[in-house]
Amino acid sequence: MNNKIRVGAVSYLNTKPLTYAFEHGAMQDKLDLNFDYPSKLAGQLLNDEIDIGLIPVAVIPMLKEYHIVSNYCIATDDEVASVCLFSEVPIHEIETILLDYQSRTSVALLKILLNQHWKIAPLLQEAHEGYENMISGKTAGLVIGDRALSQRTHSKYIYDLALEWKAMTGLPFVFAAWVSNKKITDVFLLEFNESLQKSLLSIDEIVSSMNYSDYDLSVYYKHNINYLLDENKRRGLKLFLEKITNFQGAVFR
Repeated sequence: MNNKIRVGAVSYLNTKPLTYAFEHGAMQDKLDLNFDYPSKLAGQLLNDEIDIGLIPVAVIPMLKEYHIVSNYCIATDDEVASVCLFSEVPIHEIETILLDYQSRTSVALLKILLNQHWKIAPLLQEAHEGYENMISGKTAGLVIGDRALSQRTHSKYIYDLALEWKAMTGLPFVFAAWVSNKKITDVFLLEFNESLQKSLLSIDEIVSSMNYSDYDLSVYYKHNINYLLDENKRRGLKLFLEKITNFQGAVFR
């Protein structure tokens, strides 16, 4: 019988500093690690296909039981660079926005910003693979993850959602947290978090091992992304969860 804890993590560049130790053998006898894009991981945790997931935080209210099992996360205190609204026209001229199919939290955040920050109501359309090629004229696109880092070289206007959240609330934004759908033993979680800490000490090694030209990964890992779930970020997370609970337009059905 396989008694390993099933762990899911986001398959984006921003996750590498959290999973590096696991990918190099840490806890290999205690966990099974798999990667997918955020909305897929959310479904896996909801369906009990994994025990712990680095999941988009918008899913948290949908879980019957949840535990934030780590003080590490994917967040930012300012500009995140990889969760952006891309457009060829200024924000108030946008008529249609294509929504990234890989994200729940980013779509919810965008809806909140449209309603409460920019105070505009463009048409929102669910998008599919390759939709980035449809960003033109007055049709904008919400793009996240590695594809967003690449899209930065193509679009005239870039609206960083975390930066806009900070302007609206004064708080940092948490995109993903390590969440379990059941109680996990303290012994496992202690070693799990020690491995996460060890991974974060390897950022320079990670950057040097990767051939990536669309964005400076050292800047991305050390300045855009902040991996510590401190009290200020917990306040930002609490406010965001309150908003998606109260704001009907951002609730996922």
